[in-house]
Amino acid sequence: MQDIAIVVTALVAFGVTAILGKVLIPYLRKLKFGQTIKEIGPTWHKAKQGTPTMGGMMFIIGIISAVVVGFITMISVNQSGVNNTQCVRLFAGLIMAFGFGLMGYVDDYIKVVKKRNLGLKAKQKLLIQLFLSIAYLAVLKISGTLSTIVDIPFVGQLDLSLFYYPAMIFVIIATTNAVNLTDGIDGLASSVTFIVAIAFMIYSSKMNQDYMQILSIATAAGCLGFLVWNFYPAKVFMGDTGSMFLGGLVVALAFGLDVPILIILVGFIYFIEALSVILQVISFKTTGKRIFKMSPIHHHFEMSGWSEIKIVVVFCLISAIFGVIGFFGLPI
Repeated sequence: MQDIAIVVTALVAFGVTAILGKVLIPYLRKLKFGQTIKEIGPTWHKAKQGTPTMGGMMFIIGIISAVVVGFITMISVNQSGVNNTQCVRLFAGLIMAFGFGLMGYVDDYIKVVKKRNLGLKAKQKLLIQLFLSIAYLAVLKISGTLSTIVDIPFVGQLDLSLFYYPAMIFVIIATTNAVNLTDGIDGLASSVTFIVAIAFMIYSSKMNQDYMQILSIATAAGCLGFLVWNFYPAKVFMGDTGSMFLGGLVVALAFGLDVPILIILVGFIYFIEALSVILQVISFKTTGKRIFKMSPIHHHFEMSGWSEIKIVVVFCLISAIFGVIGFFGLPI
């Protein structure tokens, strides 16, 4: 009977997201909410100038709707009642992800409407991210669903004690920003996150975490619905609205399964993207030379002659490989 809830969740997330594109994209065009292409991107990206952005609202609505419908369906067919621990992790994670998405929306709004290309200031973003991360961990702690013992894949358990909190705040902020950096070419962030969400769906099934299955399949189906409009050539961009929300969902899935360190494996592409930016900045500031032709690293491959589709396919294959590796690193 649980399979009914999974199917319903997937259909709602995909259907709502894909159908919303029919309505939202023309509306964004009408409002002239077009993407401003930053100077740091490849010169040929200028052709994408004016493509509607903030399209992440499509899958935010689709995923949240699907999670609610899927949750109600699951508890309706499940005679054992509500699992309070999983319930807290599910909805606390979803609300936290929505908070990151809302921050991204404000950032996009400033860029598009206020015509300030950089959006929110770095300090403003960091303060908001700190607040959301601390609030999320506080809810888990108060509800009794949080443990300072972490599972390190292929190593074992380690009690971080009080160090757990600053370490996990760093993991949350680093993950959401890394997902945000991955959103640089048509279909990349949504495709990679689709693979990551499928991996978490398999992990959830293996660990008998029904509610996280709902969240993971909603995320995967929402990304797939968005790809109807976002795959090359993209008719809409997700903007920071979408990428920050997806980053929050990846965090919610990992913490929901109580395997936060596993993000490093299953989210390998995200962190390679972020690392390429960090290394590029350090190298240029210390030696005046660049390691990559352009960062994040997907732009390096673009500058090397790879098509956007090839980059998306290769990055998805890499994500799938690390998703399999992550499976064998589960604490079961």
